[in-house]
Amino acid sequence: MTRPTLLYRIFARGAFTIFDVQQFRLHVAGLEHVPASGGVVVAVNHTSFWDFLAAGRPVYDAHGRPPRILAKESLFRVPAFGTVMRSAGHIPVVRGAGGDAYRIAIERLHEGELILVLPEQTHSPTFDLLPFKTGAVRMAIEAGVPVVPCVVWGIHRFHTTGRAPRWSWRLPVSVHYGSALWFEPETDPVEATQQLRQSMQALLDTAVGDYPDGAPADGWWVPARLGGSAPNGPEPPAS
Repeated sequence: MTRPTLLYRIFARGAFTIFDVQQFRLHVAGLEHVPASGGVVVAVNHTSFWDFLAAGRPVYDAHGRPPRILAKESLFRVPAFGTVMRSAGHIPVVRGAGGDAYRIAIERLHEGELILVLPEQTHSPTFDLLPFKTGAVRMAIEAGVPVVPCVVWGIHRFHTTGRAPRWSWRLPVSVHYGSALWFEPETDPVEATQQLRQSMQALLDTAVGDYPDGAPADGWWVPARLGGSAPNGPEPPAS
């Protein structure tokens, strides 16, 4: 496992300071499911620009593991920020042509790295889970490593698509990790992805149900199926 570089540590501390200044109330459950070493894919839902940081921070703080993010290539072309992303070992993904990113991720997993993946590959406007791509489980199967499902809830209230950052004092943010999923080499990636999605749906239901601020009616950040005013979408499949 590669240790975080100085630039990685500086960037991480700067990002975490934004959380700390606002005194976000971070509730973490299931961190014991994330191995302290060895290759692992952590699959995270995507409701915010900050999902990666919220999901990665508990692992970084507990184990000193620098999560490597699979992120859209355009971020790596942003002046200064792109330089930091590359120096930190994150992996650019070209939309519709992710072969190179996939290959690099497999190499990193063989080297014992932790790779953070968004199986939805885009923000969910409903704040429920969107359909999943199979990349997360395919790379785990090929590399022979587990997939740890993870759900972040509440961070979208701070900053999400179409909304400016809402500087919030003591915002509750929940991070739930589920039991690691291991798949045999002959496993059908589509079936494995369905299993991953079911695990993440169960985590999401728990995170929303236990959320300190509840799910107020007409809340813009609450899914329509729960009475909120987020855009409507298809009902999630039964877990």
